[in-house]
Amino acid sequence: MVEDNTMKKEPAFDHEKLDVYRLAVEFVRWVGEMLDGPLEAYSGKSLEHLDESSRSIARNIAEGNGKRSSKDRCRYLDIARGSALECAACLDILVARKRLNEGLARDGKAMLIRIVSMLVKLVDKLFGPGEFG
Repeated sequence: MVEDNTMKKEPAFDHEKLDVYRLAVEFVRWVGEMLDGPLEAYSGKSLEHLDESSRSIARNIAEGNGKRSSKDRCRYLDIARGSALECAACLDILVARKRLNEGLARDGKAMLIRIVSMLVKLVDKLFGPGEFG
């Protein structure tokens, strides 16, 4: 695998400074490695959805962080959280269909748990616990 140093450079955009964004990009990288590795022989909607939803997490964090109003920012962060939950469901489906082993799925879900937790904390910081919705 070729070393990608794009996220190791000095951040140019505000969203690149967010730990949750960096972790989301790391999850996208992990999904790519799974698609090019253990899941390479398979095809199907769950794989396509996992790939698209993983990219959606990072895209929505970036777009939301650029919004001027807190309400708009939270809406995009909430969409990113939903995409992370979709990814977790896709991993469960792949394990249930014996396409992915539980250990690898657990690694991906550990990243997703951190992403969801960080997103909830960001929204709570903007609106207060449980206030956005």
